[in-house]
This record gives sequence, C-alpha cells and structure tokens, in this order.
Amino acid sequence: MSITTEENINTWLSHIKEDCKSAISVDCVIFGYDENGLKVLVLECNMPPFEELPSLVGDLIQKNESLEDAATRVLFQRTGLRSLYLEQVKTFSKPGRHPLGRVVSTAFYSLMKIEDYQKNLLEFENVYWHDIDQITDMAFDHKEILEVCLQRLKRTVKEKPISFQLLPERFTLLQLQSLYEIILGVKLDKRNFRRKLKSLNVLIEHKESQTDVSHRPAKLYSFDKALYQEKLERKINFDF
Repeated sequence: MSITTEENINTWLSHIKEDCKSAISVDCVIFGYDENGLKVLVLECNMPPFEELPSLVGDLIQKNESLEDAATRVLFQRTGLRSLYLEQVKTFSKPGRHPLGRVVSTAFYSLMKIEDYQKNLLEFENVYWHDIDQITDMAFDHKEILEVCLQRLKRTVKEKPISFQLLPERFTLLQLQSLYEIILGVKLDKRNFRRKLKSLNVLIEHKESQTDVSHRPAKLYSFDKALYQEKLERKINFDF
C-alpha cells in the first residue's frame, strides 16, 4: 500500500511486520603487528554451522548506543584497552549472512600494539591473534569483512601515519619499513623509503639504539605527533 501525501510515514511504523525487522550489530577487525607479520584478533565460533572457525569480535548494538559507541564497547570488552584508533568501513546486509535471523552489521577496523594487548592476555583467554595470511575461512561473512577492512587499511596508510599505532613507542627504520611492506604487500627500496621519511620530517631521532641484538644496533626513532598535526593541513602523502 502506498502512502498518500496527506499521510505521515511515521503513522505506519506500527504496521511493520515482525519478519521485516532486522537486528543491528557491529563487527570489529582489530589489526595487530609483531615481528612475524600482520595479525587479526579473533575468537573461536561455537555457533552452528560455523563451529571452530575463527570469528571477528562483535556484538548487537544496545538501545542507548550509537554504532561508534558499540564498537568502542566491544574493543574494551575484548582487549581491556581504550582510545584505540577506530575507523568505520562498510555495512554488510546480505540476507542469510547470519543463521539466527536478519542481522545488518557495520564493520570497523582498529589498530593496536600486540605488546599492549599481551599485558591483558590472561584476562581475555577466549580471543587470540591469527596471522592474516594464514586465514582460509571464517564464520559468517567475516572473511569478506576482513578483506574489505584490509583494503581500507592499505589505502589509509598512504594518506596518514596510522601505521605508527602498530609499532612500539620507539622503533627502528627497518621495523617501520617492514611494517609498510607487510601491510602493502610490496617490497620497498631501502634508500627511497628513507629518503621519503626524511622529506616527511615526522620522526624524532633518539640518542639511544637497540639493545640485546646480535647485529649492529640500529638507532631508535619515535613519531612526532605535534609536527604531523602542523603538516596535516598541507595533505602530505605517506605513499612510499
């Protein structure tokens, strides 16, 4: 039945049938990084027919929450950490994506240092890090969600220095280059990479070097957030 110009669409809300209603959820792709590569935080699914498959962390949104509030809550409940980088990516709404009914989910991705999470590991035993390049299948449509968020991450690291969220507070240039190579899936020329970093001028060089290494210790650097903010309006390009 169509609505006439004299009628207000709100008067028809009470007539929506039960089978037209949908649940709204958020799914969080939490990226972490260590010397072995890029990882994603997952849990083991116990819902048929996806038992034992890795699943993204997520939840239905509560009636007093926005999408961002729900995603922030999920991150804290699963990691114990707040103030993580969080970016909304895409909404997934294919019918049949959830076995229990119509569920529309908005995906977010977040970045965190694995070393920060390890401090809370014993409190969150139901989740674990999974190497991204070793994931072949996931519960629900979570493999698709992961791939979409990974592509967004690859685009974003070329536009702003979010990759620093994955490194220790102080890092070597080799660690930084390795991170970019793993995220982007390319091999970068060492001299060109360092020339680009020098032109960006967003790193602080420290007097101390690496310790407890078998090779010649490399200098340590940190990200100059204040200087980056000054350059932000000039739309500097982080594409290496």
